[in-house]
Amino acid sequence: MTLAPEGSPEGERIAKRLARAGLCSRRDAEKWILDGRVSVNGTLLTSPALVVRESDIVLVDGKPIAEPEPPRLWRYYKPSGLVTTARDEKGRPTVFDRLPPELPRVISVGRLDLTTEGLLLLTNDGEVARYLELPSTGWARRYRVRVHGIVDPVQLAGLAKGPTIEGVHYGPVEAILDRQQGSNAWLTVTLREGKNREIRKLMDSLGLTVNRLIRVAYGPFQLGKLPEGEVEEVPKRVLKDQLARFFAKGADAGGGAAVKSSGGGAAVKSSGGGAAVKSSGGGAAVKSSASKPNARHRG
Repeated sequence: MTLAPEGSPEGERIAKRLARAGLCSRRDAEKWILDGRVSVNGTLLTSPALVVRESDIVLVDGKPIAEPEPPRLWRYYKPSGLVTTARDEKGRPTVFDRLPPELPRVISVGRLDLTTEGLLLLTNDGEVARYLELPSTGWARRYRVRVHGIVDPVQLAGLAKGPTIEGVHYGPVEAILDRQQGSNAWLTVTLREGKNREIRKLMDSLGLTVNRLIRVAYGPFQLGKLPEGEVEEVPKRVLKDQLARFFAKGADAGGGAAVKSSGGGAAVKSSGGGAAVKSSGGGAAVKSSASKPNARHRG
């Protein structure tokens, strides 16, 4: 098997190739390799420490991987009650079960808990997902939170110092009381780490119980007025603008609005729909207008 040498400008890491093809994240790709699912030019791989060229034949489970498509990104309003994994061992419905068949193969950017709803970003490119999830990207995640209990503004302000709960240290959290209605209150909570069940644990430490949790923004990408269960593609020009550092490394953005689904699943907005994206200079609703995506299996 002839492969490009490490560091060669002609090649890339095998895990990156699989991620660019939209099959999985780099981490999952490395696991697939160790599980014996990936071969290159007829040789089964036993280690992810490998650089491949575009001309190398890469198979996963005996099937050739697709040529990488230009990176694309979608906003999806995830309803409560769906898990954000491709498959669930408990048989619960997943986000991917509800997406329209017209979407290409996509993966989620991070995850939302079963009962958390709101903005979930989807992409056909594992490298885009990895970039958006990196702590160094520094993008804030903003949530609307309904809690049961009487909110103490002083305690709430204390979260900005970065609390430690049960031995786990959390980064600074901005929490604002919007309104108290009897025994319930609405808060706006902004964080940058997104540890497992972070908001629920933080509220619990203040004697508050979360009874509704909605993510309304992930970095510059806004939930806006997107209806529950619907998907809308982020226009090409917006994606390239907001991910300028990513594309400066040599990637190229594709784009186009998705089409409305016929039948079950989520509705995907047509070229007339607006993608709510906050620009670097302020909030702006940008309208999408381009072509229908290719149908492809998701997983």
